[in-house]
Amino acid sequence: MFEFDVQHRDGRARVAQFHTPRGVVATPMFMPVGTQGTVKGISPQELLEIGSQMILGNTYHLMLRPGEALVEAHGGLPGFTAYPGPFLTDSGGFQVMSLGHMRKITEEGVTFKSHLDGSLVQLTPERSIEVQQALGADVIMAFDECPPYPAEREYIQRSLERTERWLGRSLMAKTNDHQALFAIVQGGVHEDLRRQSLELTLPYNTPGFAIGGLAVGEPKDQMYPAVAFTAERLPEHKPRYLMGVGHPEDLVAGIALGVDMFDCVYPTRTGRFGYALTDDGRLNMNSSLPRRQLIPMDADCDCYACQQYTRAYLAHLVKAEEMLAPRMLSLHNLRYLHRLVERARAAIERGEYHVWALTWADRYFKGQVPVWFQQAIDAGQRAI
Repeated sequence: MFEFDVQHRDGRARVAQFHTPRGVVATPMFMPVGTQGTVKGISPQELLEIGSQMILGNTYHLMLRPGEALVEAHGGLPGFTAYPGPFLTDSGGFQVMSLGHMRKITEEGVTFKSHLDGSLVQLTPERSIEVQQALGADVIMAFDECPPYPAEREYIQRSLERTERWLGRSLMAKTNDHQALFAIVQGGVHEDLRRQSLELTLPYNTPGFAIGGLAVGEPKDQMYPAVAFTAERLPEHKPRYLMGVGHPEDLVAGIALGVDMFDCVYPTRTGRFGYALTDDGRLNMNSSLPRRQLIPMDADCDCYACQQYTRAYLAHLVKAEEMLAPRMLSLHNLRYLHRLVERARAAIERGEYHVWALTWADRYFKGQVPVWFQQAIDAGQRAI
């Protein structure tokens, strides 16, 4: 039911088919984030048209509003949202960090103050799995803690050990065989702690593994050695998911290191702020120059916004604060990331990923390719 079939390899980068109950998805892939049961401003039909394959939902937010019972009454997230493809739900573990000023952690779980009304909400491994099973996602995540950056080594170690105990409880609570539960490897940017987390986590032999605890504020030159170290020690025959990562350069570097799945609010959030993603970097549609340009946002893009509208028109919408502007920029940014991974898959299939990635980076970084990026791409070429 959850087969992962690697079809092409180029160094550590690989192309695979990930079989889920609601369909087969091609990896590497980027997952749009539908925190509250919707990818902000984008309809399910549009998501399908731009090549989205799997959507992420947020356990903590959906548990509070509208409540998992209502989602379950619709047959789970596909029925609730009208998106017919596969879903992945996070466990609420990220909110353990992001709502740090509103929560208390114990061995039992986490007690939050609801961001909606201030009421106390308890989330335990058992409760997280109960909610995720009701939400009906194809892939669900073990309950974990994502430590902030910076954090004391001792705290990160205690946290990863507790995360492993929560993984055991998450698996004990799971009763639905039609959902794949992924374990999460923690350890921050510390190689020895990543090794410890791997040694604790791999014996559980879950259908896939996530790399957690990164992209939380640490510098890229610390993040990518941790990604490389972790990814090369995860099973070859199972999907690897780098959580919360979605900048274009992060996808290209992560794919080189053998990562298969990514998610992030970045493309839609940056679209709402008036920025468009391109191979030449971010285009600021808030500035005056695009208002005089009678060309598409991105001449290489096949999305509706780029095919139908000029920069001048979309920049006018941004300036006028028309709601179509953030919709179209978000649509384009999602399509850009989907096209990016499509191009990455094609380069891997040709056996040219290293050259393609560096060519892309030379344009994207305007000839100033960062050392961390070059090192990540080179590490991906070395034999496993």
